[in-house]
Amino acid sequence: MPNPRLRSMTFADVAPTSAAILADDWGDRRTWFEFAVEHPGCDVVVADVDGEVIGTGVTTRNGPVGWIGTIWVASAWRGQGLGRALTEATIDAAEAGGCRSLVLVATQAGQPLYERLGFQVRTRYRTMEAPGRLGGDPASAAARAGGPCRPFRPEDLAVMAQLDRTATGEDRAHLLAAFATPASTRIVAGPDDVPRGFMIRAPWGGGATIAPDPDDAMALLNARRDGYPTDRKVRAGILADHDAGLALLLADGWTEAWQAPRLERGESIVWHPSSIWGQFNHAVG
Repeated sequence: MPNPRLRSMTFADVAPTSAAILADDWGDRRTWFEFAVEHPGCDVVVADVDGEVIGTGVTTRNGPVGWIGTIWVASAWRGQGLGRALTEATIDAAEAGGCRSLVLVATQAGQPLYERLGFQVRTRYRTMEAPGRLGGDPASAAARAGGPCRPFRPEDLAVMAQLDRTATGEDRAHLLAAFATPASTRIVAGPDDVPRGFMIRAPWGGGATIAPDPDDAMALLNARRDGYPTDRKVRAGILADHDAGLALLLADGWTEAWQAPRLERGESIVWHPSSIWGQFNHAVG
């Protein structure tokens, strides 16, 4: 059996790799790879055997914090150390890019490997879901109309980046600039029209939702629910120790879908988890 070689992903790899991952019941990663392979803040490494991609790993560099994710190995190649090699390659890319803290969200199968590489569980993500409200009771819809949320405007970006940096301890301005449009982003603002929180959708789904004030967070999440029909569900993501946020969501009809551990390595991150109500995905943050 030939030895795999690690190299950077090219755009030509995206379609066959996405198809292989989809066939492996890992979900559709095509739009994510299309973004990551061309975005300067991401490094995508693949394991290649005779031109066939049999493994992947992604680093996203958010200033001092690097996210490690999309560590996938084809089933026929598992148990041979390839997952470790891919993870080490993403770590090297993050550290070479100046990241002093590394973060990842682990599956149950992957957690022992990451702990052997020096990662430690810091907290857990709780993914919550609730049905949409589009087409629901007309009286309720009318009562919600004219809420505090508005579309994104380009002049919002600097304040959004500061809110995001305070909440996450990361510099994700490059991601906000890449994703923010009037269609993808909602702002909750005060009487001065300065953003106090935001929700921004990535092209592949998921949504970073940042709001220090719980009422603002609920306004953003409810605005999203108002855009989805009642037979579809929307999701939010809070940290496990955010008890007040959990209580608000449960009281408003949200239920827990799943949990996953957040692991960190390196310098401690100064952040405010109670301001975080949703994520892009777990290779971005």
